Amino acid sequence: MKLVIIEPLGVEKEKLLSMAQEALSGRMEIVYYDTRTTDTNELIQRGEDADVIVVSNLSLNGDVIRGCRNLKLLSVAFTGVDHIDMAACRERGITVCNCAGYSTCAVADLVFGLLISLYRNIIPCDSVCRREGTKDGLVGFELEGKTFGVIGTGAIGLRVAAIAQAFGCRVLAFSRTVKEIPGITYVELDTLLEESDIISLHVPLNDATRGMIGAEEIQKMKKSAVLINTARGPVTDANALSEALKAGRIAGACVDVFENEPPVAADHPLFSAPNTIVTPHIAFATREAMVKRAVTVFENVKLYLKGTPQNVM
Repeated sequence: MKLVIIEPLGVEKEKLLSMAQEALSGRMEIVYYDTRTTDTNELIQRGEDADVIVVSNLSLNGDVIRGCRNLKLLSVAFTGVDHIDMAACRERGITVCNCAGYSTCAVADLVFGLLISLYRNIIPCDSVCRREGTKDGLVGFELEGKTFGVIGTGAIGLRVAAIAQAFGCRVLAFSRTVKEIPGITYVELDTLLEESDIISLHVPLNDATRGMIGAEEIQKMKKSAVLINTARGPVTDANALSEALKAGRIAGACVDVFENEPPVAADHPLFSAPNTIVTPHIAFATREAMVKRAVTVFENVKLYLKGTPQNVM
């Protein structure tokens, strides 16, 4: 059998291949590509005789899925699978496994890194300090005593909620599944939007969540509210968010995800919005998280070969 790692996974090649060999005990031929391509024909050429393909956040459309004739398993080195044509996988009977949990700590870390950077004006403070300036006009805010709204309480959402509590925040949550978690009060979405000083999104992208934060929802937020999106770009309406920020209807935004993977066009509406920090989809990307997900990727393959697959989507 043949396993193709169709794009780099953020771990040094030698270490990655050693991890694969150790997990799979030499049961598969392993081919590794250390470059990314979005060309459909090239992706088909890379995976056409693979039994297993390992992919991160590279988009695999239906043509690629159907062109990989021997494909039986996609081990996705990512939490979400909205970049995979799942209909084509079901049509072909291909098993798809994800890497749930590998980036929980990394994403939660970035949520608070972005928020504190915005609350304490760290980026403009750095700039003004280098120009021999002072703190004038740059006095910030504390987290203690704020109401922190978490939309989506999976593993990442719950970790964010726990950190928010450690900062002394009151935590509200909205999720399709209500859990009994000390210190978290589940409320309806409108209540969360109306009462929260900070709103952090942690939902997958699907038909129910696409555009869930649009102009109508933003209108319900406090003028002092900050919106954080480290989930998926299309969960929010970027144009509506930009307009709200420019009009002062909300106080700020921290955005790590967009409608497409970076590079993002320079004329993106959020790039001209005030009080906004943007990052190029880096929430999941720590050295520790890359190793964690590689472990899970190959464990997914190992268990599939044993007939006991895990993390099946």
